[in-house]
Amino acid sequence: MLRKNMAVRPPSYILMVLAIFIISLMAALGASADQTRENVIKIVTQIQRADYQDDRGALKSLYDELGPFVDDKNLASRVRYWRGFALWRRAINGFNDSVDPKELQQDLRQAWDEFKDASTEDPAFVDAKIGSLSCVLLLVFSIHQQDSTPQQDLMTQGRQLMADTKAAAPDNPRLLWVLGPNTWYVPAERGGGQEKAMQMYEKGLETMRKNRTTTSDPLEPSWGEPELLMNLAWSNLNRTTPDLNAAEQDAHAALELVPYWHYVKDILLPQIETAKKKQN
Repeated sequence: MLRKNMAVRPPSYILMVLAIFIISLMAALGASADQTRENVIKIVTQIQRADYQDDRGALKSLYDELGPFVDDKNLASRVRYWRGFALWRRAINGFNDSVDPKELQQDLRQAWDEFKDASTEDPAFVDAKIGSLSCVLLLVFSIHQQDSTPQQDLMTQGRQLMADTKAAAPDNPRLLWVLGPNTWYVPAERGGGQEKAMQMYEKGLETMRKNRTTTSDPLEPSWGEPELLMNLAWSNLNRTTPDLNAAEQDAHAALELVPYWHYVKDILLPQIETAKKKQN
């Protein structure tokens, strides 16, 4: 029995307190989710810079830093993608740095696993499939340098990934960047060749520039314009009839977008300048 002097709270008061508690809890959860997202974006930005700077140690560390976020249901596919990206680019930079092929292959396989996990989390995420495709192509290339025995299983998976990505997004600039080097070495009579590869890079650039003003989520892959310019510079330098002025122009255009790009600034551009001196 309640004592006569005890105040009994009306149901409306209890409901009001409960509502305030729920609103406060939702606000706290929302703030936590926003902070998590900001933390991931910060690491992703650092990954992209480390890639251009050829900081392979940082790429490995940043890959690890994204580890705590892989179970976030809202971010998992993109976190997995950028973890894959970090090791993928670590391997690509490693090719230029003459790193042990076994280490490169380990990075590529681990990156491929991350890209596959990203695709599992989001089956419509085409860029994850593009990353997988590049890892397979680079693995075939790296292994072939050591052992001329055909890597049938890898080649089969590569063909399937190529078919899937072409069907899903044939004009994706990042897909064109990945396919270009392969196309370069395929004979013209089989649909490849130097001109075809360069046309792909030009098409990718056109697509990127049309969409440049589109606001994009920092966690969505939007890289590609500097990479396509770099490939055009390399192609104009190494084509059967070099166009060194175009190569130099493309290299400088890439550096305008990424002034700290180690490969273009310290390797490719000096190669172009040396070729121009020999030509003169």
